[in-house]
Amino acid sequence: MQFLAFFAVSSILFWGTTYSIVFDTYLDTSNPRLAHLHQSSGSTHFWADKRSLLNVYFIKQAWGWTSAAFLLACCTGHDHTRVLQSFRRWFTASAAWTLLTRWCFGPSIFDRIILSTGGECVLPSLSASKDLTIFSVPLHFCLTRTSISPDSHPYIFRGSSFHAYDGQGGKPRLSRGHDVSGHTFLLSLSVLLLAEQIRPHFGLPHWSKAQALAVCSNMALILVWLFAIGTTSVYFHTPEEKISGYVLGVASFGLSQIS
Repeated sequence: MQFLAFFAVSSILFWGTTYSIVFDTYLDTSNPRLAHLHQSSGSTHFWADKRSLLNVYFIKQAWGWTSAAFLLACCTGHDHTRVLQSFRRWFTASAAWTLLTRWCFGPSIFDRIILSTGGECVLPSLSASKDLTIFSVPLHFCLTRTSISPDSHPYIFRGSSFHAYDGQGGKPRLSRGHDVSGHTFLLSLSVLLLAEQIRPHFGLPHWSKAQALAVCSNMALILVWLFAIGTTSVYFHTPEEKISGYVLGVASFGLSQIS
């Protein structure tokens, strides 16, 4: 089961990334002149649209869905020792997710990678003529994910660099640098974690209704995450960013296994 999950994640990511290179379908999310836009294929390919149901209601909440399915499978087991091991795996994976994507004694590790590879905090402004201008703003606003506008932070927009600004404000973001694919990281980790959690169920002579529900729920979510890995690998991030996300996802799963 674990080998099949690893093979599926690796194969889908490889072929999806190869397709994105050959047909130039991916969006460089680290480029501030592209990242604020919806994927150029979004108008013709439903799954390339950041506003799709898959992205908004599933991928954006991926760790919540994964945790719910994982804990359901965990609580339907009868081996208390294995339950404790499962909770340790989940806690270790959650800690890795937090440190890499949310907070690491300040900025997350992913944010630190962007900054160490030339990233900066920017606020894109799209004029009435659809011309895009990129304005640099203090790093603090990206790290705190604070929305800014001429009304809320007038002292920023009085600077000489903002003389051409005619936007309404917004939420600055880190751009340029190496933007590790958080989706690839999290989805790879989730698939491997869920597959490992339900693996012991297949060695049981029979399942209770609760166990059957847990296995079916986990299998369904694994299939959704594999599909999401495919859409991410085809339409988003550079190949290097997807590879680094995949490596960190697999590494985080490996760490959870030895915890």
